[in-house]
Amino acid sequence: MNNINDITADILNAAFKLHTMYGPGLYESAYELLMKIELQRSGHKVERQKPVSIEHEGVVVDNAFRLDLLVDEKVVVELKSTEQHSAVFAKQLKTYLVLCSKPVGLLINFGQVSLKNGIERVVNHYEGPALPTRNGEPT
Repeated sequence: MNNINDITADILNAAFKLHTMYGPGLYESAYELLMKIELQRSGHKVERQKPVSIEHEGVVVDNAFRLDLLVDEKVVVELKSTEQHSAVFAKQLKTYLVLCSKPVGLLINFGQVSLKNGIERVVNHYEGPALPTRNGEPT
């Protein structure tokens, strides 16, 4: 499945299914594992806790951050499980998208009573110079 809209629809369907089944009370790590299972069952390639290194002025910082989920090598999914939703969550996801040269990310906060209030789609419109890479792939 290559269409980003189809991928994000499947991600959201999985999130709603899990939130309906388990509510807002699980740890983020539990939702993360359950999302991976659901998405793999739907035929998606899912990488969980994918480490990302960045290069800064010739110095490589290994494991600078980890992506909660990377789906079909295109969509970054940042998961939260907190009652307090913060604007910094979307900013963090936007930074991840830019550093990884990915087009779209979904922020899903399972801690909200109504999941629809905890979902945000973040789009990377970055058009600056090429980002530093490591081994030929964006870091």
